[in-house]
Amino acid sequence: MMQDAAPATMTDEETAAFAEQVFDCARRGDADMLTRLLGSGLPVNLRNGKGDTLLMLASYHGHFEAVQVLLKHGADPLLANDNGQMPIAGAAFKGDLPMIKLLMKHGVPVDAAAADGRTALMLAAMFNRSEILEFLLAQGADPSLQDARGATALVAAQTMGAVDAAARLQALAG
Repeated sequence: MMQDAAPATMTDEETAAFAEQVFDCARRGDADMLTRLLGSGLPVNLRNGKGDTLLMLASYHGHFEAVQVLLKHGADPLLANDNGQMPIAGAAFKGDLPMIKLLMKHGVPVDAAAADGRTALMLAAMFNRSEILEFLLAQGADPSLQDARGATALVAAQTMGAVDAAARLQALAG
């Protein structure tokens, strides 16, 4: 059983093990434990060795309640990890429309992108996630935006063979 807070006298090894348990709570979606830890002073925007925040891990793994807890405690939904990925892009990759809606409700712009320039629309297009594509377009997502390599959502869809997404975006461009 995990303790609610790290004791002040922990060794580096113990601290690393405790931190790993904290990130596992986010991966598993343990909203109750996250609530207790955050109430005990755990920094809400804590990052692991890959730059993933607790919010990134909880949202990527589809844990709606844990994400709500983290957002309620002030987690920044615009923090990207070391790979330049943001929680909304991870949710689009995973095909999690309710998570995208939750993140947007908490201030994430529809065209939010990190250093790689990839928006949720681009990821939805790449993986032929039609429902997400339509939702993002309806929210004002800009299909003409380009990622860091100059690819638009249409190019991403074409590159990945996402036929439905490519056809929908081609119709918009036409």
